[in-house]
Amino acid sequence: MSSGLHHPDSFRPIRRLPLGWSVLDRYITTQLTSPFLFGVAAFSSILVSVGALFDLIRKVTEAGLPFSLAFQVFLLKMPYFASLAFPMSTLLATLMVYSRLSTDSELIALRSAGISVYRLIAPAIVLSLLVTGLTFGFNEAIVPAANYQAARTLDQALKEDRPNFKEKNILVQQFRNPRQASGETEQVLDRIFYARQFDGKQMKGLTVLDFSQDGLNQIVAAEAATWNPIDNVWDFSNGTIYVIAPNGSYRNILKFERQQIQLPRTPLDFANRKQDSAEMNIGELRDSLDIVTQSGDQKEGQRIRLRIQQKIAFPFVCLVFGLTGATLGTSPRRRSGRGTSFALSVVIIFTYYLLSFVCDSLGLLQVLSPYVAAWLPTALGMTAAGFLLFRAAR
Repeated sequence: MSSGLHHPDSFRPIRRLPLGWSVLDRYITTQLTSPFLFGVAAFSSILVSVGALFDLIRKVTEAGLPFSLAFQVFLLKMPYFASLAFPMSTLLATLMVYSRLSTDSELIALRSAGISVYRLIAPAIVLSLLVTGLTFGFNEAIVPAANYQAARTLDQALKEDRPNFKEKNILVQQFRNPRQASGETEQVLDRIFYARQFDGKQMKGLTVLDFSQDGLNQIVAAEAATWNPIDNVWDFSNGTIYVIAPNGSYRNILKFERQQIQLPRTPLDFANRKQDSAEMNIGELRDSLDIVTQSGDQKEGQRIRLRIQQKIAFPFVCLVFGLTGATLGTSPRRRSGRGTSFALSVVIIFTYYLLSFVCDSLGLLQVLSPYVAAWLPTALGMTAAGFLLFRAAR
């Protein structure tokens, strides 16, 4: 055998280290570290080549993108592809290490000494949980900012810099959900806000229809309006307020040059909302969801809810892959190597992401709820891994 673990006749009890960490745990953890880092490097290289490198080379040769900026964008893209590589690398590392231990009969020796499969894969589970936390932190703190900066750098370099706001015809519907006598809530139109143009600071050509009471009760038309963050109101200029009577006639007409009107800042947020979900963390996505919910766009709301749940669920793929790789690796086998483990990892990864793609499509089509669409692949993966573990432990 290639390690310090010997025949069961000469096997000694596992010596415990502080905090319940044994020599066996330290040994397996050490073995897992190297293939995990190898997997991060390998999978990141493959993913970044397919997802970014070839496109950047084309932009350098065809669109005249400066090489220095292309390299900068390439580096900014690396955190995203590294975060995708973390769960894949966990699968590769556990599958590779436990397969080698099985091939070298070390697992047979350990199990003959009375050590269960559950105890043997404990280091793999600990590693998977650590990588799960690392992936979540990476996707929250680093990846969105890097993706956003990469997109901005690329757009500016190619003279395709678009304003990060909607320039013309901003139309926002706001709804409220009053509770009925029966206790149920019903979505009711509250306001319609229209602006002909937005330059990033000021709305122009505004019309606001107010339905906050029964029926249309007020119309505000103004040349321009600016959000006042100090007083949390809109500063309207050169406009007219039409107060509508219940019978539909004009009850009062008020012209003004300057008027502060208390309306939500939702239209401004809506006009400024241009980032992709990959460029936002969970908190920013929830802010975006609040805006969309008030605007009544149910389809977009479904998409954002799905993306929020996917950002929460994705890191747990590391646990699924770690448990699956360790369990499959404990199966008896004659030969094992990096090539075999890598090939098997690719098959498992492809199957998992194919299922994720199907669930994502069903979620966007509103066939599945955002929670089910985001968590179903993880739940099925954990169920399959648990079944394999139960069979391996028999």
